[in-house]
Amino acid sequence: MEIKVGVRQISREVVVETSDSAEQVEKSLQDAIESNGVFRLSGERGRTVLIPAAGIGYVEIGDENARPVGFGAV
Repeated sequence: MEIKVGVRQISREVVVETSDSAEQVEKSLQDAIESNGVFRLSGERGRTVLIPAAGIGYVEIGDENARPVGFGAV
C-alpha cells in the first residue's frame, strides 16, 4: 500500500510502499501525534522513514488492494 506524507514547509511529499494495513498506519500516526513523538513507516524494501509528528501536514493512505502497473508475473 502506498502512503504519502506531506511535511510542513517542504514542497515534496514522502512516499513509502508498505505492507502494513491501513489500520496499523492510522494507529501509528495517532500514537505519534498524541505523544508528540515520531511517526515511523517501514517500507516493503527495508527502508524506514521517521517523521516528527509536529511536522506532519497530511497523510494520504492508498488502496490496500492496488495492483502495480507494468510487466511482471501474474
